Order: sequence, then structure tokens, then C-alpha cells
Amino acid sequence: MIEWLKPGAFLGSIVFALIGVVIFWLCFIIIDKITPYDLWEEIVEKQNVALGLVVAAMCLGISMIVAAAIHG
Repeated sequence: MIEWLKPGAFLGSIVFALIGVVIFWLCFIIIDKITPYDLWEEIVEKQNVALGLVVAAMCLGISMIVAAAIHG
């Protein structure tokens, strides 16, 4: 039988995915609070491409840390 079709493995994957998303959003909110300006306003309303790239890199970094923590 395929391993990921087992209910325990499937439920575990869902739980870890939800934990990863929650941790990611908490990190994003913390970084948004410690920056001197509103990230959402700067990126969406003012179209600040440079800040968008920095936030994208930050998002990838946080995602890799969360994935490594959950996997290992």
C-alpha cells in the first residue's frame, strides 16, 4: 500500500503543514512589527519592488527553516 495514503501519515502531514503555516505567519508578523514601516502598504500600495524582493527572500528563508525543523 502507498505510505502516504495511510490515515496516520495523511493526518500527520496536515498537522505539520498547519503548524508550519502558523509559524511562518507569526514570523512574518514579528518582522512586520520590527520594521520601521508597514510592509503591506509599501509593497502593495506604493509598489516598492525592492522591498518586495527582500520580503520574498525573507519568506523563503523562514519557509526553509520551518521545513527543516519539521522534517528533522
